[in-house]
Amino acid sequence: MECLVTGGLGFVGSNLVDFLVDKKEHTVTVIDNLCSESSSRDYMRSDVSYWIDDVRNLDKRKYANNDFDVVFHMAAHARIQPSFDDPLEYLSNDIMGTAHTCEFARKTNARLVYAGSSTAFGNVYLNPYAFAKRSGERVCEMYHDIYSVSTATARFFNVYGNRQPITGPWATVVGKFEEFTKTGNPLTGVGDGEQRRDFTHIDDIVSGIYEIGSRDWKKFERTPVFSLGTGTNYSINELAGFFGGEKAYIPQRPGEDRETLAEVDFVNHETGWVAKNSLRGYVDSFLKNCKK
Repeated sequence: MECLVTGGLGFVGSNLVDFLVDKKEHTVTVIDNLCSESSSRDYMRSDVSYWIDDVRNLDKRKYANNDFDVVFHMAAHARIQPSFDDPLEYLSNDIMGTAHTCEFARKTNARLVYAGSSTAFGNVYLNPYAFAKRSGERVCEMYHDIYSVSTATARFFNVYGNRQPITGPWATVVGKFEEFTKTGNPLTGVGDGEQRRDFTHIDDIVSGIYEIGSRDWKKFERTPVFSLGTGTNYSINELAGFFGGEKAYIPQRPGEDRETLAEVDFVNHETGWVAKNSLRGYVDSFLKNCKK
């Protein structure tokens, strides 16, 4: 397959690029503007083509002569709390960026997989991030319904693993707990720590994205939405218990759902995909490596 990965120098995108290239069956091009704290030129590969640009420029004439089988749209501003500080940029990037990417897919007759979020299941008016991600889904649905673009949404559930941000506002909670463990600081949670999350390993996420992107979804009347999660959730206190360190808490933050849990029957039925990695096994491996 000829593959375009937007946001291919970020956390999820760069892992997806590695997955695609290592299969040795695909040609991969990346577009990334390197605006995210999780993006890095260090993830560049010599066997991948890179366009350092914003996806909002993707449907411009200079890219018009490129043909792709599938566009994996991973580019977005991530995380809830930073979205409160810059809602206009989140709305512009995650909604209009998606519109430009869908338009590019339409012009090149490519399939498109949209990186959705588990936040879209809850009250999307709790924070600008959730609203922007759910609106991006609507854009994909419009291109599917009106222009017959094969679009599919893959909603990610609390991704962790290789290249995850470990500090700053974009850090994952697993990444933060890893850093706290290395530095000897308390494992700091939010509120009472009883929020429950479906934690999904990055290797499972990228294999799920691939399975979705390998298929044409025009047979569906509406854009299909696939939940990429394990179907099991843990509280933040339980996660801290896996790490075994001292716990501490900061006040509850606005805009966050109390619980996330993926319903995985649909993605399993349509693609055969199932998450294989264990959160507890991952943490145990991390702690073992810390002792070496």
